[in-house]
Amino acid sequence: MSETRYTPPEVWQWAAGSGGRFANINRPIAGPTHDQTLPVGKHPLQLYSLATPNGVKVTTMLEELLELGHAGAEYDAYLIRINEGEQFGSGFVAANPNSKIPALVDHSTRPPTRVFESGSILLYLAEKFGAFIPADHAGRTECMNWLFWQMGSAPYLGGGFGHFYAYAPEKIEYAIDRFTMEVKRQLDVLDRHLAQCEYLAGSEYSIADMAIMPWYGALALGLLYNAGEFINADSYTHVLRWTRQLSGRPGVKRGRLVNRTWGKPESQLHERHDASDFQTRTQDKLAEAAGD
Repeated sequence: MSETRYTPPEVWQWAAGSGGRFANINRPIAGPTHDQTLPVGKHPLQLYSLATPNGVKVTTMLEELLELGHAGAEYDAYLIRINEGEQFGSGFVAANPNSKIPALVDHSTRPPTRVFESGSILLYLAEKFGAFIPADHAGRTECMNWLFWQMGSAPYLGGGFGHFYAYAPEKIEYAIDRFTMEVKRQLDVLDRHLAQCEYLAGSEYSIADMAIMPWYGALALGLLYNAGEFINADSYTHVLRWTRQLSGRPGVKRGRLVNRTWGKPESQLHERHDASDFQTRTQDKLAEAAGD
């Protein structure tokens, strides 16, 4: 193994511009960098997001609620361009002091309720609408187990494996080996569990599935970091079965389109303000959504 000769200083100092692909938006302090008011649309639920895995969790949940007939789940989804630092605008920081997408503001309450962190948003919506969370004690607990598993595990996949494998300015063997090993272990955890049940909480589709699939399902399909072959994704047969099953759901297909700014044009819906927004090339969009 090659060695990187680096001795940490006694006191770390921030070198602006370091950090690779995301150097222009990474900084060691919080708070807004500029004044920018968030737009507010016609629906009580206002989402400010981007179609990263964390963003897709929430748009999937909202579209699944609408698919189930919950008219109150209609929402406006505004695009937050994180590569341009829009998450540091004063309005967004007021909605999420952590300056990470997604952020939701529920204007059906007085005062409006801000909800941030994707897992918290999923739980908030599940409880608000009484959907996609098991009602029985055992089922709800299992759902929470996997929801919090995702919240604790995904940083190893995104900030760990994804960063060092795909984005770091230098390829560091130790870092890639360390995080690849952990991500494969996590996939094995999922694969063994899904060998025994249809969905993560058992026989019932839930917010646990919505939280985990955009990260680990996308990775297993080779859609995340172009790392499918690198991690031998085809070997996780039960994760793949579950992912393909979920990918066929209309709510999942629509959710993947919202706030998406990359890929084929027909797979993108930059902002969503009404169900009719999907009608432009709808069939092409939904056909492409599961595989793009």
